Amino acid sequence: MNHQYKYHGNNHYEWELNNGKLHVFANEEVFGTFEGKVYEMADNNLRIPRNQYISYTPDAHVGVGTCIGTTAVWRMKDGCVSPSIVGSDIGCGMRVHLTPLHKRDLMDKSLRRAIMNAIEQYVPTNERTNTNYADIDIMEVVRHGLKGLPEKYVPNERWLTHVEHAAFAYDQQYLEQLPPKIHKHAHGQLGSLGGGNHFIELQALEIPEGMRRLAEQWGMFDGQVVVMIHSGSRAWGAMVGREHNKEIKAAMDAWGITNPDPQLIYAPIASAEGKRYLNLMYSALNFAVSNRHMIAFGVQQAFRDVLDAEMELPVLYDLMHNYALQEFHRKELMLVHRKGATRALPPGHFLNTPAYKATGHPALIPGSMGTASYIMVGREEGAKNFYSICHGAGRIRSRRATKELVTVDEFRQSMKVGTEDEVLVNHRTLETILDECPQAYKDVDQIIDSVTGAMLADVVAKCKPMAVVKGV
Repeated sequence: MNHQYKYHGNNHYEWELNNGKLHVFANEEVFGTFEGKVYEMADNNLRIPRNQYISYTPDAHVGVGTCIGTTAVWRMKDGCVSPSIVGSDIGCGMRVHLTPLHKRDLMDKSLRRAIMNAIEQYVPTNERTNTNYADIDIMEVVRHGLKGLPEKYVPNERWLTHVEHAAFAYDQQYLEQLPPKIHKHAHGQLGSLGGGNHFIELQALEIPEGMRRLAEQWGMFDGQVVVMIHSGSRAWGAMVGREHNKEIKAAMDAWGITNPDPQLIYAPIASAEGKRYLNLMYSALNFAVSNRHMIAFGVQQAFRDVLDAEMELPVLYDLMHNYALQEFHRKELMLVHRKGATRALPPGHFLNTPAYKATGHPALIPGSMGTASYIMVGREEGAKNFYSICHGAGRIRSRRATKELVTVDEFRQSMKVGTEDEVLVNHRTLETILDECPQAYKDVDQIIDSVTGAMLADVVAKCKPMAVVKGV
């Protein structure tokens, strides 16, 4: 493989690979950590016909068929859609809710523990436990997103307006082609967390002096306690992806399309297979945003049970980082794939939701467990990367390697166990979630430095963890 690159300055590298150009946004330290496999995967992705653009954010790491941390773009009129460049957890994303509390209000560990226990009463963290929202018709949710929820689960209008998308419109006739088992597996999962790197975290904000005014406009203040939620489309999205992976792979075989990586699948947007996948992907996006909404609904109930029956937790923002969206860029309608990449629109951009048209929207970037997360805002210069930034810290070790190389004692130290700053966790032993320890991930501060140095986005707030609820 040809390994020639140009450095454009501002943490922007451009690789000349065998099959096209790859843009990489990373500072020198992070750039030096990328291994040959990530470039090999990009070169395979560039074999997909008529690609317009592909890039890596600094958290990029090897995934199935495509690296997590990829932005890849095709024209709608003659391009392709790739489930591999959407990801298996369709619509996985982030949500942040504000509280009226200051971090000093939750310094008592027993109080934080009580809130965590209450959250688990409303939000199942065990994969085998269903939620108690039997009156919610999941078909209404996959058809209409947040607008398909019963009114009693929408505390106020802000829960519908301060989100990237409240509902995705698509041809609902495609729902008839889904196997009946998808309904069975997704039943009872709306409002559940899921496992892996999904979490609910209580955090305290640290706002840079120069961002105090913008933070205030967003309803934020220094020291404020916020709730960050990370989850996706659960079984609905997983099964949509699984069904269409098989269908598109069979079509590729029939078309005579080959690729060095058999796990990289794609189809023309205009093909029957491409149309079916895109439409049903939107149903999974509707499930995902509704799932995070219902998790947040349960979190608000938990805070009310423990602290104040009238407490409001207004939503700051909800966004996704696994999807393919039609967007207008460079005077053309494009299909922008973001797999482990977050859209960060600048002030005034026409794609901003009306609530954030003037300021740009909050871009929500989680760290690893026990490390800081970030709330950012996009910059005009982000146009060079189709307004994509990182989606987190990015794994640097596999789950197996982490368990082999990191000790529970090292994990305990990173969580500050036994100190005033201890990050509480809902698991009885850290050993059960060792594969999610900070040592499994890149240094999130270096990831954020890469993004700000590339002039893609600015930090509005640093979010220091106080307590985390993980699934099992």
